[in-house]
Amino acid sequence: MADAATRLATLTEDLLGSPLPLRLRAWDGSEAGPADGGPVLVIRDRRALRRMIWKPGELGLARAWVAGEIDVEGDLYEALDRLSGLLWERGGEGGGLLAAARDPRVRAAAGALLRLAGPLPPPKPPAEEARGHGARHSRRSDRQAISHHYDVGNDFYALVLGPSMVYSCARWADGGTLEEAQRDKLDLVARKLALKEGDRLLDVGCGWGSMAIHAAREYGARVVGITLSREQAAFARKRIAEEGLTDRIEIRVQDYRDVADGPFDAISSIGMAEHVGAVRYREYADLLYGLLKPGGRLLNHQISRRPEPDEEAYHVDAFIDAYVFPDGELAPMGRTLTTLEAAGFEVRDVEALREHYALTLRRWVANLEGKWDRAVRLVSPGRARIWRLYMAASAVSFERNRIGVNQFLAVRTPASGTGGLPLRPREWTE
Repeated sequence: MADAATRLATLTEDLLGSPLPLRLRAWDGSEAGPADGGPVLVIRDRRALRRMIWKPGELGLARAWVAGEIDVEGDLYEALDRLSGLLWERGGEGGGLLAAARDPRVRAAAGALLRLAGPLPPPKPPAEEARGHGARHSRRSDRQAISHHYDVGNDFYALVLGPSMVYSCARWADGGTLEEAQRDKLDLVARKLALKEGDRLLDVGCGWGSMAIHAAREYGARVVGITLSREQAAFARKRIAEEGLTDRIEIRVQDYRDVADGPFDAISSIGMAEHVGAVRYREYADLLYGLLKPGGRLLNHQISRRPEPDEEAYHVDAFIDAYVFPDGELAPMGRTLTTLEAAGFEVRDVEALREHYALTLRRWVANLEGKWDRAVRLVSPGRARIWRLYMAASAVSFERNRIGVNQFLAVRTPASGTGGLPLRPREWTE
């Protein structure tokens, strides 16, 4: 009988009608596939196959990765790039191994895979997997989703993000450090909002307080920062006290739907709108519009996805939903712009920062890999593996234009039509 790697490679190539894009090593030490010196996909335990049989698609594959039953030796980015065509993009029609695995006809023909997988049923899901928590985007489910992602420990985030503690796309210049690029991004936001001494800023999804501190310290703004993460809030308050800015910044554990003390001169929402959900996005835009004074500005910094030929067929990536951002959703850039305008905003500028996010993610991955043993001690082996995969895969997705990130500058233009922006509005550029 052929070894495990050869049997797996043959089965995969028969199903897809194309050769494996990278070398495969199975649990018995056997190898198959191209010997080109590139990365190797390692299946450490045949339990991984049982997971993928019982949960065909992204979720079964994710469970095997988190459990350490599959791994990559060599360049993870190259491996993900090679596998992307095999798993998701074959023929440009949403095909690939994961789609094939959902096809009942293909699954019925995969008896050899069942025999190779060993005794059923599959192992239990890894402990790091998020469990169901009621209606999507209710106040309760949003609190639980935010806690799942952000309350894994401030020390872990500090290890990944570095001293800036900014968990969103940086803005890069040639030769700059991560901290410099994050500072430049925060300053870009402040300049787009035209912050000045005494302005009242609402920072929605304030994270660990970096935008609030920058706005108060560098521009003299008075800031209200809101988050649903108690760990983030505690960390931000400590930083603010150390900066001597407690008289200028208030950090609240509060849902954006419960903010009732407007108006504000400006609102920043950086990397928060992805958590809102399509069903709530118009409500989100309406609420922010109502919280701004006439002439006030909104800076909405948000990840986008490419539009689908059939938008009704869009579904949240199962790995992201189960292990990273429960209930998170991405919208095409055009839909975000249309929704902001429908709420009454005048969108005055859109800036795409797609390549900048790829660079940011690669720096975060390098931080994680450089202190891997400590990261594992701070969270768990499975949680560290989740973050490594999600950040590396996201970097590749930004690089290949599967997803993007954009800053929308929008104004609550008064009835007079005077928006308050200069005739050449990109005054914030160097």
